[in-house]
Amino acid sequence: MPTSCVCLMVEGCPVASVLGMLEEREAAARVRVEGLREEVARLAEVLEAVEIELDRRVIVREELVEALAVSAAERTPATEAEQETVPSPVPGSVVPPWRDGLAVTVLTPDYQRIPGVLEERRSAGKGPVKAKEIAAELGLETTPAKVEGVRSKARRLAEHGWLLLEASGAFSAGRRPVAVPDAGSSA
Repeated sequence: MPTSCVCLMVEGCPVASVLGMLEEREAAARVRVEGLREEVARLAEVLEAVEIELDRRVIVREELVEALAVSAAERTPATEAEQETVPSPVPGSVVPPWRDGLAVTVLTPDYQRIPGVLEERRSAGKGPVKAKEIAAELGLETTPAKVEGVRSKARRLAEHGWLLLEASGAFSAGRRPVAVPDAGSSA
């Protein structure tokens, strides 16, 4: 036996060779773990990019639907009876302009939740809030894609009088009438 290596024998198997084998397996496992971590990081970046793309496509579709609805409203005059009916929420539908007596239930559930959060904050004595905080209070991840989706919805609600948009870019609870294009009806 060489003097530089002391090998212990356990039931006919040298302990040093078993330890060496375990160390090799541990090193291989570490390399595999690191490779998987890199893959997960890469996939997280890809997922975030695709979520942002999806949100942009949803916004474009909603804007198109809204523009088409306004265009259709301008082309077809509505009767007073049609103006008095309360629309029912339909996923992907246009956010109607707020007017006195119009309940938040005319909005789709995703849109209803945002004024609900802001009303709760106002009743708790809290002030305006940014889109990222709204997303967090809705239980969403605060990734850029989710925050932009919430910001888009909150902006649309503010543009239609359901919320107030502060100069700082924060949103608060409150209603305001908005100008509605004249559909050709006379009073």
